[in-house]
Amino acid sequence: MANRTSSDVLVCGAGGFIGGWLVRDLRSKGVMKIRAVDRKPLEEWYQRFEDVENLSLDLQDREACNRAIGSGVGEIYNLAADMDGMGFIEHNKGLCMLSVLINTQLLAAARAAAVEKYFFASSACVYAADKQTDPNVTALKEEDAYPAMPEDGYGWEKLFSERMCRHFAEDFGLTTIVGRYHNVYGPHGTYDGGREKAPAAICRKVIEAKLTGKKEIEIWGDGHQTRSFMYIDDCITGTRIMMERKVAGPLNIGSSELVSINQLVDIVEEIGGVKLRRTYNLKAPKGVNGRNSDNTRIQKVLGWQPSICLHDGLEKTYAWIYDEMTGRKS
Repeated sequence: MANRTSSDVLVCGAGGFIGGWLVRDLRSKGVMKIRAVDRKPLEEWYQRFEDVENLSLDLQDREACNRAIGSGVGEIYNLAADMDGMGFIEHNKGLCMLSVLINTQLLAAARAAAVEKYFFASSACVYAADKQTDPNVTALKEEDAYPAMPEDGYGWEKLFSERMCRHFAEDFGLTTIVGRYHNVYGPHGTYDGGREKAPAAICRKVIEAKLTGKKEIEIWGDGHQTRSFMYIDDCITGTRIMMERKVAGPLNIGSSELVSINQLVDIVEEIGGVKLRRTYNLKAPKGVNGRNSDNTRIQKVLGWQPSICLHDGLEKTYAWIYDEMTGRKS
């Protein structure tokens, strides 16, 4: 994708997993004026680039949003949120809901500054729970978010923020773009501490078992719950195409390769060259029983869909986490 941006690009949540990769991609595509913002101190960002304007700001505050946008910003990517894997989401619903302040304040500031385009990173957690009760799930279409009954806390915040984007577009003429991410994974993200998502957690557990010689692994739930997992490169590509073409959405941005958690463990064990005894923690957070992305609409609208297979993405993720855990950092 060629860089057609003549004004500054603001990436919110730039210190996080997806935000760091987005900034990296923007730089590689020749975007010269990038402002990167995150609440975390700069030294805690997953990726940071010295040729980018990096700011540590809490975007729940309107004045911080005004400072982040400043003058000259034409495009905003809002990836900022207090969230992570299912273990965090299920036990921190209030904190997840507070992220609504970020999108609310940022939209108002974007409108006041006459920003040209505004991308909001939504989530598959907006989908109605009654459509995700069976591991043999029918892939979720965009319209399946209604009647609304999303993931408590985090899902409600995302769905409400989607509506905010819609109404700012309808009422105030702000060009808003909404992508619904499905289980994004890859290097340079959280892999321990309770905020990690399933692919990173499984990679870490397999590596720990291999390094310690303790040939067992604990799996949250019964292992039959199903998901699709999207490698970070596909996430960034879909996001950039939506933004460039001003596709309002909401659109699913997710892989349609459905696997059970047991199958996810199979793949990581094969990558690690080890076979482990499995124990199942049925009291641990496990989320819905089944979730997959229906990509009919994104194929029709963009002529594209995520295509990186799970095995290939996990190989890269496993290698990065292994190097982090063994001190062999690149």
